[in-house]
Amino acid sequence: MQETLNYINENKQRFVDELFELLRIPSISADPAYKNDVLKCADVCAEYLKNAGADHVEVCETKGYPIVFGEKILDKNLPTVLVYGHYDVQPADPLELWKKPPFEPYIEKTALHPEGAIFARGSADDKGQFFMHLKAFEAMMKTNTLPCNVKFILEGEEEVGSVSLGDFVNENKEKLSCDCILISDTHIYSNEQPTVTTGLRGLSYVEVEIEGPNRDLHSGLYGGAVPNPIHVLSRMIAKLIDEDGHITIDGFYDNVEVVSDEERAEMNKLKDNPEEFKKSIGLNGVEGEKSYTTLERTSIRPTLDCNGIWGGYTGEGAKTVIPSKASAKISMRLVPYQTPEEITEKFTKYFEKIAPDNVKVKVTPHHGGMPYVLPSDTKEFLAAKQAMETAFGKEVLPYRSGGSIPITSMFEKVLGAKSVLMGFGLDSDAIHSPNEHYGLFNFYKGIESIPLFFENYSK
Repeated sequence: MQETLNYINENKQRFVDELFELLRIPSISADPAYKNDVLKCADVCAEYLKNAGADHVEVCETKGYPIVFGEKILDKNLPTVLVYGHYDVQPADPLELWKKPPFEPYIEKTALHPEGAIFARGSADDKGQFFMHLKAFEAMMKTNTLPCNVKFILEGEEEVGSVSLGDFVNENKEKLSCDCILISDTHIYSNEQPTVTTGLRGLSYVEVEIEGPNRDLHSGLYGGAVPNPIHVLSRMIAKLIDEDGHITIDGFYDNVEVVSDEERAEMNKLKDNPEEFKKSIGLNGVEGEKSYTTLERTSIRPTLDCNGIWGGYTGEGAKTVIPSKASAKISMRLVPYQTPEEITEKFTKYFEKIAPDNVKVKVTPHHGGMPYVLPSDTKEFLAAKQAMETAFGKEVLPYRSGGSIPITSMFEKVLGAKSVLMGFGLDSDAIHSPNEHYGLFNFYKGIESIPLFFENYSK
């Protein structure tokens, strides 16, 4: 292993230079204007995979953007690790809030990253993180230390819901057969307290619409006599959560996992710092479900949030109307053993129930996903924990994240393999936001930790 680490240290600058090539490609899957860039990024990923030593590298066509596949099978009797990542990125808007153009990567030191951080769209989500795996694989191949079989699957539609991935996995079960799946698309608690993610919340996402009069009305002629859809919608949304932070939807908590006092105590070893939490997002106070810490509220408890609301006139100047319609987008984060189908149905029934009779209600389900938990006593978790403890020189704790990666439950259902969520970013990396960045320390620690995971898991 020391030989592998030596190779990594000798090639650090080249690894960053090559990552910069990837980051310069605006592979925005949500915008058709960038189609050629997304396709180019797939080809570049395939080339890096070949150069690292993978066999049978393919750019596989799907109904959407291609999936890059490659493998190295040493011996069919050895365990096989499937590495997943995505090469597409979020749109960079609003562009005026970036310090420098989002696809011109640069390194700058920050308070959290005194060694420097790579600033660019996709640096942390997920190009910088999946590229760690390509470079760790290269290091193991160059030093002849790869201890087991490895397969790679890199998709180009994660940021738009992985719309083609499910079909691809179902149609290629044999090609993708493996013993575990390794994903770096999550974060650690901090550089001082490294963690392995053991849980992700699921998701139910809906759009709601309230329709009142059959057209926009003059607020002087009709005001005070007809229902205003914006007022109605606002009151209905306010009824979804009570003053104790409790979601009021009938039956919403019926299947919520009861987390033991022992596991809650283990979680809270992460030393939740309310003052630092508030400071990091510019707030004077926090709120949420009573009797739970901030760490628990953002990980083991389900939530409901209004993500956007609109209606009426929002342009320049004034226009005195009572709008015909008002709409909102609402997301609900789910925990084991809730399902998106169950929660979407309960939300719809409740939202229709609390609506006044003089308006029409429409609820449109969007995407959803199942929650996921990797028990902290599994060989997959222990291999990751030990690898990161060796690389960081510190105790590594289990950590449940509040985010969602719906593909983890799909992988387990179709391939019968657990996913190890061994990410190295920080929640302050501004993913999906202007000035996204990824610390050089984290990038290098990831490359060092991955060969150790392979060694531990093989044993």
